[in-house]
Amino acid sequence: MASKEKVAIIGSGLIGQSWAMIFVSAGYRVQMYDNQPEKVITAIKSIVDQLNNLESKKLLRGNLSASEQAALISGATTMSEVLQDVFWVQECVFEDVALKQKVFKHIDSMLKCDPILCSSTSFIPPSQFMGHTRHRSSALVNHPVNPPYFAPLTELVPSPWTKPEIVSRAKAILTEVGQKPIVVKKEVPGFIINRIQDAIFAEAYRLIEDDVVSVEDLDAVMSEGLGMRYAFTGPWETAHLNANGMTEYFEKYAQGIFDVQSTFKPVKKMEGPTAEKIIEAMNKKVPLETLNERRKWRDENNRLILKSALEINKKFRFLDLASLLQYNIIFIHSEQWIDQGSSVMDFLL
Repeated sequence: MASKEKVAIIGSGLIGQSWAMIFVSAGYRVQMYDNQPEKVITAIKSIVDQLNNLESKKLLRGNLSASEQAALISGATTMSEVLQDVFWVQECVFEDVALKQKVFKHIDSMLKCDPILCSSTSFIPPSQFMGHTRHRSSALVNHPVNPPYFAPLTELVPSPWTKPEIVSRAKAILTEVGQKPIVVKKEVPGFIINRIQDAIFAEAYRLIEDDVVSVEDLDAVMSEGLGMRYAFTGPWETAHLNANGMTEYFEKYAQGIFDVQSTFKPVKKMEGPTAEKIIEAMNKKVPLETLNERRKWRDENNRLILKSALEINKKFRFLDLASLLQYNIIFIHSEQWIDQGSSVMDFLL
């Protein structure tokens, strides 16, 4: 199979590696650059190992084998080399405005073509570091959920100068490579993912500080409760399904929700004794020396959830989680589905 266009990855850390793996899974050629060349060599080796591991567990994305995908990845020793004949540039450097300004100025000065320019920043508005470039109309933020390979959602955040057709094209390409892009219509601090996550952090921190719940039980609220509730449907669709539509939901619950929200206290910076309590609990649950092992466990579970969701859609067409529950199907942490009658339905992963 002939390979597709070339993607340039600037930065060889975990996010850069993830984007490389995502693009090669769809057959794109990927070239990586880092201002420390030895890091590119290490990154490519890590990517190859990850691809082989995923293939052995039947969790590899795309239709190409691990070796075919690995063959699409190369390294560049200069910025001019990585930017040659490129159709997509994915910048993945540290979260620092001055650094991103410098990198995009460098990219802008060396480009001899007109690719889509993306940054993986998680909170810096694109106008703060893309506005000074000649190619600013082709530039936007492309912020993934971590880990990107297993969590498909990515935020597209255009600047005031980004052409609408660039946003549409970027969205189409990301959809093609297996991501789920959403468009943030205007610049807002933290974009969407982090604003919602930070709202959760704020209340979770306050509940620990006020000694309403333990750190362990607070995490369980998400992993064993809300996380499962929102695994297949978002908050609005969940509410829509839990009542006879949103009109009824608002009529029944809007006042109660408002009353609870009215008790929320001002946001506090996460530091001091409460932060220490959370640190202690997390270090006890996942000691620092076991972080990589736990990350692998997390990533594999995320991938299984994603693959499960795709298979469910094939089996049940447009049925959502609530509809599945009507069929008495229970999801368990294994590679099978078991109904309440204890018969086993093989679930191919």
